[in-house]
Amino acid sequence: MQIPDRLFFKIGDVARIAGVKPYVVRYWESEFHGLRPDKTRSGQRLYRRQDVQRLLDIKRLLYEEGYTIAGAKKRLRGERAEAQVAVEAAPDREWIEQLRREVRDLLAIVDADGRDGDAAERSDG
Repeated sequence: MQIPDRLFFKIGDVARIAGVKPYVVRYWESEFHGLRPDKTRSGQRLYRRQDVQRLLDIKRLLYEEGYTIAGAKKRLRGERAEAQVAVEAAPDREWIEQLRREVRDLLAIVDADGRDGDAAERSDG
């Protein structure tokens, strides 16, 4: 199901989107530590889009792929670890720009040396 374009969702909305009862959503909160909705002063849960997506991922693992709760937890931990590695492995934009400047400087030096060498060869010859 498509997640509506909103910042926050109440538990009834989340349950409807996921196609489960609100008590199932609350149970999954207790089992999956990545689910920690904010709460209003009156104690109502407010889920963000990423929470709703996480719940849909949990539902898919449990209902469609047949994982147990323990298996789904393990799978989600693995996905989080892979995502973290990808973020850490992604080169920093500033670092890439610095590298490009250094390569340009080196190419300019090599090019200048090449031209000076050509002139010296012509005068010797």
